[in-house]
Parts: sequence; structure tokens; C-alpha cells
Amino acid sequence: MSKTASIFFSGGQKNLVSGPKNSPKVKQTVLVLLVLAVLAGNAAANQPELLRLKKSADAMGSTYTVELYGYDRVKMEAAADAALDEARRLDELLSNYQPESEWSQVNRHAAEGPMRISPELFQLFSACLEYSRQSEGAFDITVGPLMKVWGFYKGTGHLPHRAEVAAAMARVGYRHMHLDARAGTVWFDRTGMEVDPGGIGKGYAVDRMVDVLKQNGVTTALVAGSASSIYGMGAPPGQPQGWAVEIRDPWNHSKRAAEVFLKDMSLSTSGSYEKFFRAEGRTYAHIMDPRTGSPAQGTVSVSVVAPRTIDSEAWAKPYFVNGRQWAVRHKPRDFRVYFCQDRTDQPCAWLP
Repeated sequence: MSKTASIFFSGGQKNLVSGPKNSPKVKQTVLVLLVLAVLAGNAAANQPELLRLKKSADAMGSTYTVELYGYDRVKMEAAADAALDEARRLDELLSNYQPESEWSQVNRHAAEGPMRISPELFQLFSACLEYSRQSEGAFDITVGPLMKVWGFYKGTGHLPHRAEVAAAMARVGYRHMHLDARAGTVWFDRTGMEVDPGGIGKGYAVDRMVDVLKQNGVTTALVAGSASSIYGMGAPPGQPQGWAVEIRDPWNHSKRAAEVFLKDMSLSTSGSYEKFFRAEGRTYAHIMDPRTGSPAQGTVSVSVVAPRTIDSEAWAKPYFVNGRQWAVRHKPRDFRVYFCQDRTDQPCAWLP
């Protein structure tokens, strides 16, 4: 977008130049101003045009989108493609839908004995166990058997029998997942355990994509995983506060409940309206309380703003499961949490 510069002269501005109107000094000053105006106009005309690029790709059961600004389209295309390639790479590593992914192999073989895994997956598992400990078990990476018995794995859910839930609960528990840092191994001490990437995968992928964009010289971008985990890098043109992102009203998706500006920050939302079913007069959502074996109740949606997307996504679940008061007591100072309880008489609000 080229810019033009204009200089306006007014005969009434007598204090601009002293002396007679047609004096050599006045003529010289006007000539200098005209030269400067021409130079400014040429500089503006030669300024490169700011470009916008948006691309997307499917990976890990989600759609990942990259929107970025820059001046070199070739470099922008290469950066966006590299970021989306990173999402596809992580699909090969973390997907529990692909039988040959490293994640799926862990689910099949980790109960047989200590299994050596890649350093990247080991670090991610280590982070997941730490989230589990800090959240008092409300976040549990081993929730896989419960997600399956409730029908949320590749489905919208159904009401299971109590015996099925009890059997699944016997195979859930992060304390039964063991990591050996020296050997680089993972081991399940119970058969039938399965780790589920649903509460962590998108956030991790978005952060990795952001890293790739930075490595490619990008300074202004918005990266999103299915619109539920988002990172805003820098600030787009005309928005010095950052990228404007809406939080949907959980009761009316056509309305906006709140708006946030992301400037080197992330936003993740977990909502009961994303995947749910109704049975026996109740609504059951896909956000599971691993300690009870049932979908969490009492919350409609939680949105977390944090410096890293892996943190905003991971912590949205414990806040949702444990409830508003727990979230108030445990959220870090650099987090912002927008909480919507399942009560029409209490509006959604940012937590203190």
C-alpha cells in the first residue's frame, strides 16, 4: 500500500518565514520545502506494500490456520508452508487416530514394559504429568479409556453403563504412568491404559508453529487450531493492542461474550457446547472429570489467556472441571480467565 505525502502552503502563515514576500530568503525556503516534498513523496511511493497471507491445513483432527503480514510474498509463503508442515509432522507424532504415530505406539506397547520414546514426546509427557499434579488430577493425560467408553473418541458421545465406566476407571490415572528421564522411557503399570492428546495437542502444535514462523523471520501473525487455541504474534496493522479475538457467547453462538487482544499471547477455550449429547434429561459434554469417570458439570465454558498456548489449553480443562472458586485460587498472575458457569442468573465474567 503506497503512501503519498502532501504539503500545504498558506499565505496567511506570516510567522513561517520572516521578510518580504518575494525576498530571496523566502524563495529559497519555498524551494527547499518543495524539494523535501518531492523526496518525501518518492520515498513513500518506493515503500514496499504490506501484504497479508492466510493459509490452512488439516492435522490431528483439526484445521490449523496461519495469517501473517510481511513485505516479501515469497518468504511469507515459505514461512506459512513451513508452519503448516510442522502441524503435519506433529500429526505423525501425536495423533491417536493414526495407528503408526508414536503416540499410538505408546498406547499399544507401554504396558508391556519400559518403552524408549523420542525426546520431544518425553518432554511433552513430562509436562502433562506436571499439569496433572498441579491440577489435582483434573487434567489427566491417561483419560483415554473414559473418552472411549463415553463415546467421545471419534464420536459425539453416548451414555455408558456403570460397569463400563468402572472398568474404564481402573485403567485411568496419571500415577500409573512412569517416566524415566535417564533412560528416556515411558511405562504403564496397568494394562489397557491409553493417553489422550485431546487436552494438549492443539496448544502444543500452535506453539511449535509459532516457533517455526519466528525462525523464518515472521513478526506479525495469528496462528489458530480449530479456533479454540489461538496465538497472536505482534500486532496487525491498525491494531496496536494486538489481534482482536472474540469469545463466543456459550448460549448464543451468533453473539460475542467478550473480546480480547492477543499480542504475544494465547487464548484457549473449552466449552460444553463443542461436543455433547443429551440423555435422560441431562446434557453430557466431552470435558471429562478423570476422578469421577463422568463429564464435568456446572460449567459451560472457560477461556484462558496465557503466554503459551500449551498452557492456556491445558489449564482450561482443570478450571472447567474444578469450578470457578478453584480457578480463582489457582490461576497464575499472568493468566486471564473468562468463566461461564452453567447458570443463567450469573453472567460470564473475567475472574479477579
